[in-house]
Formats: sequence, structure tokens, C-alpha cells
Amino acid sequence: MALQTVILAAGMGSRLGRALPKPLTALNDGRSIMQQQHDNIRAAFGSTARITTVVGYRAETIIEAFPHAHYVHNERYDETNTSKSLLRALHTTGRGGVLWMNGDVVFDPRVLGRAIDLIERDQSFVAVNTAKVSDEEVKYTVTAEGFINELSKTVVGGIGEAVGINYVSSTHKKAFMRQLQRVGDQDYFERGLELAIAEDGVLIEPLDISDLYAVEVDFAEDLERANLFV
Repeated sequence: MALQTVILAAGMGSRLGRALPKPLTALNDGRSIMQQQHDNIRAAFGSTARITTVVGYRAETIIEAFPHAHYVHNERYDETNTSKSLLRALHTTGRGGVLWMNGDVVFDPRVLGRAIDLIERDQSFVAVNTAKVSDEEVKYTVTAEGFINELSKTVVGGIGEAVGINYVSSTHKKAFMRQLQRVGDQDYFERGLELAIAEDGVLIEPLDISDLYAVEVDFAEDLERANLFV
């Protein structure tokens, strides 16, 4: 069965100060942020991987740029956050596990290569960077057994940052979707993961990619940093 992948690209990305949706931002190698994501997915999982993109703000520009992808529309993109965009996409992905990523992540193609073993085992994971812990980023802690415990921007004593690339297994998917339905419109999808961990016993591994690059492009300085790698 082809791997189901989701790219979250509905937001306005206003902090970067560009007219186009942030995933269409050009990188120094001539590709857009989203094009390098497509390339990385195809390199790791082949041409059969199904890419579903959640669009909202200026959706037509993304669809025109990537006409062969599959699309889910979040018409309430200006009122909701990634929890609700992801939930819409998960409803279209059948029973299997799903790999998803934020549409503004520029990352080393080896990240997905490292994830293949976990995906083949159908083990839920969150890709993390333990090299830094910034106040404004999504941070995490782990249980005594090494699984993700807390996961949010407000975590105290975080041991690293989530980088915006994640996988939910077929066995955990139903519980996760139920929690995404429950959380507030302005919650990030990480809140759904936290609740699934706390209330449903979902076990999520941290996938350490600290030695590889992964940059979420929120501001101009992030784009400058990402361009150092591509």
C-alpha cells in the first residue's frame, strides 16, 4: 500500500511578509519550499507515495504549482490552526498510518530515510532536534521509557524541539483523530498528540535528527538559514 503523506499549507504565513503562500517561497537552489518537500518524499518513498496538501490561503496558487497532488481545502484557514487542517486531511487517508509535515519545513532528504524503519514498523514518531531548545518552538519531554510525554510551546524543561515532521501509526490514528476533533480551533496538532498520549496511552517515539538540518521558515532570518543548506 502506498504511503499516505500530508503537507499542511493552509495558513497565511504573514510573519514572513510574502504575498504568496509560504510553501511557494523560493529557495537559493531554485526550488520552492514545497518542491523540496515533494522531492524528499519521492526520494525516500518513490513515486507511489500519495501526497495530500491542505490548502486555504490563496489555494489556487499552490494547486497550479503542483497540479498532480491531492488536495483538501480548509475554508476556515483564517480561523483555525494546524489541528483542524490535519484532521481534515486524515479523514481522506483511509486506515493506514500517515506521515505529515508543516508546509514551511526545509529539511535534509536524509531525514525521511532515517524514518523509513519506524514507518515500516508502523511506529508513531515525532522528529526532534536535541541540539537546541528555543522558547518559541514546540518542545518536548520524554517518559522513563523514552517515549514522548509533553509536546508544546509551553513545555518547561524541554530536552529538544519538534521539527514539524511526524508520523501516526494505523493503530494510533483513530485516537489521535478523536483528540484533534476535541481540541480548540486555535490549537496546534501537537495538542492532539499530547491528549492521545495522556488519555489513550499512545506511544510516540522521538526520532532524533539533530545531526541533519531541518528549518521551519517563519521569519526572514529562518529563510536565510535554510538557504545555507540547500
